Amino acid sequence: MQQNVSREGGPAHQRSTRVVWAALAGNLAIAVSKTIAASFTGSSAMWSEAVHSLVDTGNQWLLLLGMRRATRPASEAHPFGHGLELYFWSFVVAVMIFGLGAGVSIYQGISKLIHPETMSRIWVNYIVLGMGIVFEGSVWLVALREFRKESRRLGWIRAVRSSKDPAVFTVLFEDTAALAGLLVAFVGVALTQVTGKSVYDGLASIVIGLILAATATLLANEIRGLLTGEAASRPVREKIRQLLCGHAAVQEVHRVWTMHFAPHDVLLAASVKFDDRLSMAQLENAIVELEDAIRHQQPEIQRIFLEPRRLPVLTSTETDSP
Repeated sequence: MQQNVSREGGPAHQRSTRVVWAALAGNLAIAVSKTIAASFTGSSAMWSEAVHSLVDTGNQWLLLLGMRRATRPASEAHPFGHGLELYFWSFVVAVMIFGLGAGVSIYQGISKLIHPETMSRIWVNYIVLGMGIVFEGSVWLVALREFRKESRRLGWIRAVRSSKDPAVFTVLFEDTAALAGLLVAFVGVALTQVTGKSVYDGLASIVIGLILAATATLLANEIRGLLTGEAASRPVREKIRQLLCGHAAVQEVHRVWTMHFAPHDVLLAASVKFDDRLSMAQLENAIVELEDAIRHQQPEIQRIFLEPRRLPVLTSTETDSP
């Protein structure tokens, strides 16, 4: 048994950081422009969009905080490092989207329905919404390219469920919701201008809130699995089992456990039955060879614990939990 501890980092981590910084800069610029437009026009949908962008800007700071804290080295109090901090702060982001973004947007919409107000300087809304679509679309494309690098052969739903990097898919979810919100706001403002009824502006704000609530729910559900200890993907586990079974010194692989501590930081524990005829030195050499082979094949596996077993083979009901 051997333990290897390293910090989460590398090119993938740097690319994720760039995605978050790009999202932060875009959302901050959009938030300022939407706030100015909302104050000029009195549009409920525009106020909802301004709050949405302000919440997204704060969310990017939280993601950056989580990414930074996740890279801290292991300590006596945290022997497996701090990688799970990224998942924690990503979950906080989902809660903020639901509580602040969705809550304020729905409140704004209901208030506008109860107390209708005439919208003025509508052309300002169109300019800001157009700028928002350009900014948000640019950030969305950056996040999409990074997301697809790790999931080219998977469909959208499977790609999100298999992704272990919440920083990237959180930004992608946020910007998808932002683009949808911008389109809804555009329709609400246009209908208000054509009909002269502010009810459409209020309804648009409520729809934006519902979009944010749905986005937050999906995010929270995906991050929950990571935060509570999600295993490596099935293909990774199968490759590890095949590698272990293929070694000449191994007779049987009883169990293989894996757990993500960060997007590229996985713990592996396996119960292996080695050849009983091996000497202690031969057994140690076999374990070292297996650990080196696993790390070469799966670089994200940072910690490896191999438990030699000299007991009879377990029954089928006791073998290999995911």
